[in-house]
Amino acid sequence: MKDLREATRIVGVMSGSSLDGIDLALCSFKAEDGHWAFTLEKAATVPYSTALHERLLHATQASAVELTRLHRDIGTAIGNACDDLLQGSSADAIASHGHTLFHQPDEGLTFQAGSGAHIAAITGLPTVCDFRTMDVALGGQGAPLVPLGEQVLFPGQKAFLNLGGIANIALHGGEKPIGYDVCPCNQVLDGLAQEAGSAYDTNGDLARTGTVDTALLARLDALPFYTSPPPRSLGREWFEENIKPLLAATIPLADRMRTGVEHIAGLVAKELDASGAETVLVTGGGAHNGFLVERIAALSTVRPELPSKELIDYKEAVIFAVLGLLRLRGEHNTLASVTGAARGSIGGAVYLPY
Repeated sequence: MKDLREATRIVGVMSGSSLDGIDLALCSFKAEDGHWAFTLEKAATVPYSTALHERLLHATQASAVELTRLHRDIGTAIGNACDDLLQGSSADAIASHGHTLFHQPDEGLTFQAGSGAHIAAITGLPTVCDFRTMDVALGGQGAPLVPLGEQVLFPGQKAFLNLGGIANIALHGGEKPIGYDVCPCNQVLDGLAQEAGSAYDTNGDLARTGTVDTALLARLDALPFYTSPPPRSLGREWFEENIKPLLAATIPLADRMRTGVEHIAGLVAKELDASGAETVLVTGGGAHNGFLVERIAALSTVRPELPSKELIDYKEAVIFAVLGLLRLRGEHNTLASVTGAARGSIGGAVYLPY
């Protein structure tokens, strides 16, 4: 049996709150000049089945037994997806973020569905999961965890913006890295696009045809969360309770979409301008929304930079691969300066298939 502290080939797995599907990245790592160099060898996104997507969409109202079944079934789906990705390749371990169903750190709870035991049983590989719970137990937000991965993988970059289901920012230029959730992003835009029968608004084309509804924008911008200082983090249930009812306004869909873009871009631009950065590396599905990126660039003095398509789409899966690597090595994989926890910690449960 290989010493897991020597693991260097990890499959990182991410399922974001936008419900796009399961992102997988097979990465190999090499220690180099005080950081970890990586090669992204294979990557894929596996959409959820229609049935599983619907169950995830309504999971916050599910019974306890249905949540347990969902935890099992997501783990099974992730395990099968990893098996398919690894055809013809090898890996030392799986590092799975799972899918966040509940995130209420103020109550000391966070839950990412996706049974690590089932992933390990299906793949035959050690599996790291449940990355956030220890940080929450230590009084932290349990999020974002990505900034530590950015620190060790991209040491020269100072500012990062992830436009996923939630928009979050990480800043590495000061004495201590900080990172926090800014606002819902693709949760807003994809949810509205689905009213038009589309999974998402391609390139922001629908939003581009709309007009900002100033009354709706003012109500969105006035939500109290946006005035709270970091550390701060969001879960899908916050979107369901606070944003979704406002988006149900009886105004044309294109105008609601345009207003949603302006809401996101305005909040992101405000945070970027306060950062003092000159450029920001933009990743996540929202980086493909040309209109959203245009509006951020128009409202901010910080210049957005887009990396390769692979890194845009799979950066978070790569990050969780390196967080899994650190967990297996027994090294801290959280930043208390980011999450607000009492101390940094080694987060993640490990399931062994042997």
